[in-house]
Amino acid sequence: MNINNCYNFEDFRKIAKKKLPAPIFHYIDGGADDEVTLNRNTEAFGDCDLVPNILNSVGEPDLTTNLFGRKIDMPIFLSPAAMQRLYHPDGDKASARAAEKFGTFYSMSSMGNNSIEEISNISSGPKLFQLYVHKDRSISDDLIERSRRSGFDAMCLTVDTLVAGNREKDHRTGFTTPPKLTAKSLMSFAMKPGWVFNYLTGKKFELSNVKKKTDKGTNIAKSVIEYINEQYDPAMGWKDAEYCAKKWNGPFALKGIMSVEDAKRAIDIGCTAIMISNHGGRQLDGSRSPFDQVKAISDAVGNKLEIILDGGVRRGTHVLKALAAGATACSFGKAFLFSLSAGGQKGVERLLENMQNEIRRNMILMGCKSIKDLDASKIIYRN
Repeated sequence: MNINNCYNFEDFRKIAKKKLPAPIFHYIDGGADDEVTLNRNTEAFGDCDLVPNILNSVGEPDLTTNLFGRKIDMPIFLSPAAMQRLYHPDGDKASARAAEKFGTFYSMSSMGNNSIEEISNISSGPKLFQLYVHKDRSISDDLIERSRRSGFDAMCLTVDTLVAGNREKDHRTGFTTPPKLTAKSLMSFAMKPGWVFNYLTGKKFELSNVKKKTDKGTNIAKSVIEYINEQYDPAMGWKDAEYCAKKWNGPFALKGIMSVEDAKRAIDIGCTAIMISNHGGRQLDGSRSPFDQVKAISDAVGNKLEIILDGGVRRGTHVLKALAAGATACSFGKAFLFSLSAGGQKGVERLLENMQNEIRRNMILMGCKSIKDLDASKIIYRN
């Protein structure tokens, strides 16, 4: 199978599994504890049904929407994802170029393998920077200032990763960053010589945005869990989030909001948006899915905040259901990381093309001429 024959999430996942060593593949694929929330994130979309209206003379539907002060060509974008160099040699550059081609947001992680400045130089498309609050506050301040100077349009602060979730697959496979050979991982790396060659001959693995601020960013092999627990501040609170929002002084979201109470408080500290997210089921297992929560949160604050549903999106119909339930837009991580692993920039472009086509086709079938037509009347919950 090649990327031209990839029509859905599972197609990209199968190619990624063939190309990636097991520790790398399962880092994308896995979740926390028993992976109940990981699976629920997608299953939740099946709890409601779309209600089409016929003979609406739709013609060519308008997929555009406004988000973070930018007009984007479709209501879905790439979630921030760390260490994309592990999945393809071009990493963040491939993702940023693909997103720009399709007129939607690329999101950079604090733990990216390319720098803020590198991405700014190769992409003029919409860009979001994702921030973590480090124990060393000068790191966070530096990231905010550099993102502003580099012309990023918006910023989100991830608030659900004060400590790392219990990702047992990472323990079992011996996943570290940078990757290193262990008794657990030796065979899986040996069976993927193409990946090993690209990794050894490509750009040096480093956390490019923090390497000048901490040696943990470049020359010490650490598991992701160890890095998070060492570097991120588990005592981060609302005052820290408010500080970041004010220092950025532009379109700003909290990523990891799951309750109505927290959504309301996000408004109070100056947020313009929230990302309803449980970190892809990788943090608190047993928590609600984003789709489970989007309607209640939208009913409470939807006229005051942009709402992004992040988690479990696999199909264009999932996007339509999220928008009908009250979301402004959606973002996804696993899907685009598998497509990046499968084919680099062309893989991500293929995924975005598939999603664009699905959203367009299903809007016509729904009788919706524009994104604005997707409202509560277009879905019915089964329970």
